[in-house]
Amino acid sequence: MGFIHGIKRWYLSSVLRKAKIPFQLWQESINELVVLNRLNAKQLTRLRKLSGLFLREKQFTAVAGLDLSEKMIVQITAQACLLILNRNLSDFDGWHEIIIYPDAFIVDYEHVDDAGVIHSSERTLGGEAWGRGPVILSWADSDPARQSSRGTGSNVVLHEFAHKLDMLNGVANGMPVLNQDMRREDWTQKFSCAYDRLLRGLEHGRHVSIDPYAAQSPAEFFAVVSEYFFMLPLHLQKHYPGVYGELRKYYRQDPLDKIT
Repeated sequence: MGFIHGIKRWYLSSVLRKAKIPFQLWQESINELVVLNRLNAKQLTRLRKLSGLFLREKQFTAVAGLDLSEKMIVQITAQACLLILNRNLSDFDGWHEIIIYPDAFIVDYEHVDDAGVIHSSERTLGGEAWGRGPVILSWADSDPARQSSRGTGSNVVLHEFAHKLDMLNGVANGMPVLNQDMRREDWTQKFSCAYDRLLRGLEHGRHVSIDPYAAQSPAEFFAVVSEYFFMLPLHLQKHYPGVYGELRKYYRQDPLDKIT
């Protein structure tokens, strides 16, 4: 039994050595990611290892003439892996590609109205996640320099990869696969109350405390509050303390640990 355990440990160590992101590239990449500022040296070391393993499993594809650099790839990867820093890399299993456009991209949609008539429409997006398919991102919306200059809770990388976590149970519905120490009833009650409050606020024309896009669906609500959890944790904790508490348990980390 001890022999088998030793083999597993050696194999993991070997994989990590082969998957390690060069230190200089890593430092140059994360220095621009303000969302990582709260992490200590141990957490950053773990994030670097996770990011290296992620890169072994995923393929990055640049389209529409984008000159995709190693630094850009590492910056996207580090943010994606922040979501699973204290979770499992297997949370991103079942798909293999990240497609990067230079700017926002247009997607064709079809929907059927109540009379059964099919309507076609176009939407301009900064990001999209497909169930068993790729994550698609606009670099213009993902660029850390633009994110830090906005000073908002918006982060398209966190948003789309949060959708991927939500889709782990087969459908994006705002109910990801919860940890064993979490209660489905608690999650449902706190998220439903917060979502209903957001809808009522918008219906009555009131100012709301998070991006109104969160009201599109429970899936979008989960993705948006995940952005705020990492980008503006004090703001989310103040306005949605119940949701913040559930996300703290789900992500197994507390972004407020280093904030006074």
